[in-house]
Amino acid sequence: MNITCHSLSELPSIARKLLDAYPDARVFAFYGKMGAGKTTFIKVLCHQLGATDIVQSPSFTIINEYKTKDGDSLFHFDFYRIRKLEEVMDIGYEEYFFSGNFCFIEWPEKIEQLLPKNVVKVSINGDKERIIEFDTLIG
Repeated sequence: MNITCHSLSELPSIARKLLDAYPDARVFAFYGKMGAGKTTFIKVLCHQLGATDIVQSPSFTIINEYKTKDGDSLFHFDFYRIRKLEEVMDIGYEEYFFSGNFCFIEWPEKIEQLLPKNVVKVSINGDKERIIEFDTLIG
């Protein structure tokens, strides 16, 4: 599915379309260049899912956990600074990816061989208008 986003005000409805299109998916991989809007879109997704915490990029911490109003955990990864797969293994990625909780991954291209099957690939491209495309990656 391809959707053109003309403004930030459209992101909540696009986030809802993504979640509705993949109701059983829990792992989402976000592709796009620096500044494409990956973190911004993940913030909207987390709020759609009921996050009560402040959602921000885990650039330096690699992973952030947000709680929902129901007490569920949402995990947000930023693998931009990862240099070796061992670093991802050291944080126990499997416990997160296979937990049944929502996982939103920025810079998944750095760890593609570790991604579980049936990850939802979300690509964000464009400058003024963003083209948001989602599809299932079958590992």
